[in-house]
Amino acid sequence: MPATFKQLTDFLVNLGIDEIAHTQKNYLAHLISVYKLMQARGCDEELCRAGLFHSIYGTEKFQGFKLPLTQRAELAELIGSRAERLAYWNCVMDRSSLDALLAQENEPLPVKNRETGEMMPLTRRELDDLCCVHLFDWLEQAPRSRFGWDYRRQAYRQMAERLGGGALAAYEQVFAGEPNTPSPRA
Repeated sequence: MPATFKQLTDFLVNLGIDEIAHTQKNYLAHLISVYKLMQARGCDEELCRAGLFHSIYGTEKFQGFKLPLTQRAELAELIGSRAERLAYWNCVMDRSSLDALLAQENEPLPVKNRETGEMMPLTRRELDDLCCVHLFDWLEQAPRSRFGWDYRRQAYRQMAERLGGGALAAYEQVFAGEPNTPSPRA
């Protein structure tokens, strides 16, 4: 039987994640907000779980907490192997290698592991799932981020367009709140 949402958040609290700062809130609040945003936009439960754990091993920009990679099997058992694999890829990927793939459709779609240099070949569905997790992480924190509204903006726009539907709507909604956004011309 899959873990309940409470079991997932209890796991995170037991790691002390609720005591770590992240984009003007605590890390746990950010993770929960990513999960809920993805859920509200129609993502399946496995994707939402990947969103909840999207930075559990540390990412290119966030190193405030890093679960040891020796615990990957334990995490996979808790959240599911697909969700864990997506979270892992999101953590270890070189973001520029993801950005370079956004217009491609033909497999394999290799994303570079920034720690080992290894190329991690993804299927189209895996790339789309990774884009979904990565995009919703950014959309949740963009208004509070120290990186600013223009951080990888073209890449995030491409992810939203690639995914369409709820992802594109979420992108449009978040960026509609950008300070000093010029009004569309009538």
